[in-house]
Amino acid sequence: MPKRKQAAQLKKEDYELLSEFRYRLRRFLGFSESAAIEHGLTPQQYQSMLSIHGFPGRDWVTVGELAERMQIEHHSAGGLVRRMQSVGLVKKEVSPDDRRVMQIRLTESGLNVLNKLIRVHQDELGLVGPKLIGLIKEATLQSNKQ
Repeated sequence: MPKRKQAAQLKKEDYELLSEFRYRLRRFLGFSESAAIEHGLTPQQYQSMLSIHGFPGRDWVTVGELAERMQIEHHSAGGLVRRMQSVGLVKKEVSPDDRRVMQIRLTESGLNVLNKLIRVHQDELGLVGPKLIGLIKEATLQSNKQ
């Protein structure tokens, strides 16, 4: 973590701003968890599916990449993939480029569920996004003043 210059005395408003940001972010995350459950997924399954299909530059991941994206241990990601595979959300395929690499992809069924959840999340982000952006801008301005 980068060291900060000797900071000026913090004000009550600094605490209120960070508190409000965390509150709004946590509300969105709570919404996301509830939406996943309403669509028959665990929050971790939804996050995994989003990580898989949303991986930069391709629509598959390795177990190691999924572990990194999810911030979990490699063996935990492997177990998650096996459970998701058993309910038809993902499939594992040997890479055509490197037979040592297993590619984890969404199944058609998994992609259909993910698409529904993405639409719901986009709608919610349309509502909460501007407030979060405003809080980030305000925090950045305050941080730059100190």
